[in-house]
Amino acid sequence: MFADRAKIYIRSGKGGDGHVSFRRELYVPCGGPDGGDGGRGGNIIFEVDDGLNTLTDFRHIHKYAAQDGEAGGKRRCHGKDGETLVIKVPEGTVIKDFESGKIIADMSGENRREIILKGGRGGQGNMHFATPTMQAPKYAQPGQAFQELWVQLELKVIADVGLVGFPNVGKSTLLSRVSNAKPKIANYHFTTLNPHLGVVDLDGGNGFVMADIPGLIEGASEGVGLGHDFLRHIERTRVLVHVVDAASTEGRDPIEDIHAINKELGAYNPELLERPQIIAANKTDAIFDDGEDPVSKLKAEFEPKGIKVYPISAVSGHGVKELLYAIYELLKTVNLSPIIFEKEFDLNRLRDVVLPYSVEVTEDGVYVVEGPRIDKMLGYTNLETEKGFRFFQNFLKDNGILEDLEKAGIQEGDTVRMYGLEFDYYK
Repeated sequence: MFADRAKIYIRSGKGGDGHVSFRRELYVPCGGPDGGDGGRGGNIIFEVDDGLNTLTDFRHIHKYAAQDGEAGGKRRCHGKDGETLVIKVPEGTVIKDFESGKIIADMSGENRREIILKGGRGGQGNMHFATPTMQAPKYAQPGQAFQELWVQLELKVIADVGLVGFPNVGKSTLLSRVSNAKPKIANYHFTTLNPHLGVVDLDGGNGFVMADIPGLIEGASEGVGLGHDFLRHIERTRVLVHVVDAASTEGRDPIEDIHAINKELGAYNPELLERPQIIAANKTDAIFDDGEDPVSKLKAEFEPKGIKVYPISAVSGHGVKELLYAIYELLKTVNLSPIIFEKEFDLNRLRDVVLPYSVEVTEDGVYVVEGPRIDKMLGYTNLETEKGFRFFQNFLKDNGILEDLEKAGIQEGDTVRMYGLEFDYYK
């Protein structure tokens, strides 16, 4: 099954904690602080791999995490940086924030590699906090938290021309005749379940990329059938070619079919209707001479609107060459720069992961704050020094703990309990 969507969890690496230690050597009984810095956490990077053409690899692995940075060590040893994780995707993959649906990055055109999540900075060791009045600091800086995100990957094929139409009108047959693509062809509805790409070569070294978009049905823009799965692949195309069964071999009216397809395109994305269109009136070899000319009806309906009609037979090849050169000439009139989707999600505003902690109020009005990282920070922070206590206050403020205490209704003079210690709250 062709995989063109995937939901995955990505997480950068946490920064390693700074280390608290003191120089201890023979004949140096009171050495100064020598705790090293923590290493930086690894980044999450997406990179285009030309060898991939689907998102199948993401069907079985849904979580991707970069390596955390190592904690600092004794003797000013710097912790090892966490390894960056590179996630390979096919060209044309759009990365979206799953919750908001906003575009984070479009891995198309010149955008071949992009950092999506940055690893946390390593914390500074206690050697950085020594001052003339505090020569033996017993605290260090914790590593910066990781970043995490659930993202939606969507693969939108990159083609100059998109063949659209109802099932079984001959799109696959046409693509197989004019290009090197080998789509499966049979007389069944929805034979084509995957988009197929083919390179059309014309005389003089000219050419373009054509995509066979799987057959649409009415209601596709509302997700009926596999509507959304198919419609997303039309968004990058510059020219739309309506392939219709001019002979009405299955009793369908080709004029009504074109109106129905355009209605679905407009409902999905109104900008699609602004793309140039051409009509390929297929299966003309099956038209019986009964006095009615369906091709003339198509021309009378659509050519006054600027949409040219070309009678063809994808099976015999009749009229196909004229159609291809008409498409090529139409492509000259449109912007040939790659269609790249603009970024909508600002990664710079992505906050670090919220520190896991809880704020509860006991029956006697004591505000209890608990969390593993809070306990760890208090365990190596000397609160009896002015600088250590200021470091502790900044930690509570930067991580939003003071704000949450105020939301919980704390007032000046109330008691806060953390790590078995009690403090009076004052702004």
